[in-house]
Amino acid sequence: MATAKKTKTKKAPKEASIPLLEARDITKAFGSLYANDHVNLSIKPGEIHALLGENGAGKSTLVKMMYGVLQPTSGQMFWNGNHVIIQNPAQARDLGIGMVFQHFSLFEALTVAENISLAMTGERSLADIAGEVVEVSNSYGLPLEPDRAVHSLSVGERQRIEIVRCLLQHPRLLVMDEPTSVLTPQEADKLFVTLERLSGEGVAILYISHRLEEVKRLCSAATILRMGKNVAECDPRKETPASLARMMVGEDIAEIKASSRKSGAVRFSIENLSRKSDDMFGVDLDNVTMSVRAGQILGIAGIAGNGQEELFALISGEQVAPESSVIEIDEKTVTALGINARRQLGVAFVPEERMGHGAVPHLVLSENTLLSTHAIGLHVKSGMIDRGETGRFSSDVVERFDVRVPRPDPVAGNLSGGNLQKFMVGREISLEPGVLIVNQPTWGVDAGAAATIRQAIVDLAEQGSAIVVISQDLDEIFEVCDSVSVISDGRLSPAVSTGDIDYEGIGLLMGGMGASSEKEGTDSHAH
Repeated sequence: MATAKKTKTKKAPKEASIPLLEARDITKAFGSLYANDHVNLSIKPGEIHALLGENGAGKSTLVKMMYGVLQPTSGQMFWNGNHVIIQNPAQARDLGIGMVFQHFSLFEALTVAENISLAMTGERSLADIAGEVVEVSNSYGLPLEPDRAVHSLSVGERQRIEIVRCLLQHPRLLVMDEPTSVLTPQEADKLFVTLERLSGEGVAILYISHRLEEVKRLCSAATILRMGKNVAECDPRKETPASLARMMVGEDIAEIKASSRKSGAVRFSIENLSRKSDDMFGVDLDNVTMSVRAGQILGIAGIAGNGQEELFALISGEQVAPESSVIEIDEKTVTALGINARRQLGVAFVPEERMGHGAVPHLVLSENTLLSTHAIGLHVKSGMIDRGETGRFSSDVVERFDVRVPRPDPVAGNLSGGNLQKFMVGREISLEPGVLIVNQPTWGVDAGAAATIRQAIVDLAEQGSAIVVISQDLDEIFEVCDSVSVISDGRLSPAVSTGDIDYEGIGLLMGGMGASSEKEGTDSHAH
């Protein structure tokens, strides 16, 4: 707490009154589409400023122009009161702008120091850089071992590398995109202390997040975009998450309707699933056991990179599980069956990766429905695609799940991430599966899209489906799931009712404290 108090130190009023970075009437057009339309934003030294908006609102485009990745069609940028044209990221870094992207840019086979050296300018030995890494990382509460290979680090430690790499460049403005999406609650708290200290030292922070509670806690100002335009500015500390979401979306976000469903027979189960990863840097699964009943939603929480990808591949049948394990669907053993055979038994799957795994970017939505329906004999007759049926099916999904499309039946690659996610989840739920396995159902989507997806999952369970939700979002786990297990380093903890554990308890398990896979207690129940 002493650190937090110290960070409230303010710059002199005259200095603070001059914006560090100001965007004036920034417009970015891609053909006839305006990603940003006369956007204005002003950030002062030492300010933690939130940039909010639903998917496709123009946030990413704006910060890419601040960092020199894109150039504005019109409008001007001012740095410390002076007009600047930021032509590339190197120039942005020279000005003092650092960026921590949502997706890490690290080489797993290299060490921490080697990865950081790739972004450094000037003549510096690897030993000197390693020394600076130790000094700066420890000073800011982000400890790193410079000689550790990246593939051996947790996701939270990898994020530290990105932040320390920026700090070594002495930024005056730090742009952070969804920085807590891969952190435990405990790691997020430590990050907030670091950001508050940087703010106290005069570093401005532009903070992008869909987690509105942490925006309220951390930020003193917010700029809100909708459909590429400014729609509001506010002090998040004086708002509620609901009022912030309303400004982002333009309407109230519906709360998830409570369910009175009861659990039935076990519809999906795994026993003693162990498998060595095919990926050199992957995670080995160790004796994973779980079961899910009709009407139940089991959440699997965990930090990214702890075996979720490997587990999904084996559950879905994309990879065949070892004979020593047992996977059952409605009491039928499917251990040796592939994904199409499992779909034919009434299981549906939503993978984490949207482009290239859940959808083919250059195919239209109606064609993308075939990724799910062809295996169960829908929309194909005598080996020919029934385009009328695929069109009707995809149109129903678009309407039911409020998928915002630029034109009828667009190619999947033209949709924003949130809208493509709604389409993917909607495509699977519309098949009314008996078992649904969904990996990161609302990853990177705005509050409105998340509410639509979560309600659909709850409604499906109400009909008697058994559902497994693999998610890094603890708010999501507590909102829709009856019970939760935690995956850590390829091991799965016994399931407990979400009413019998809190955020701190899950966070400790996510950090590897007590996670184990035991048969006792894993037959979880809906409450």
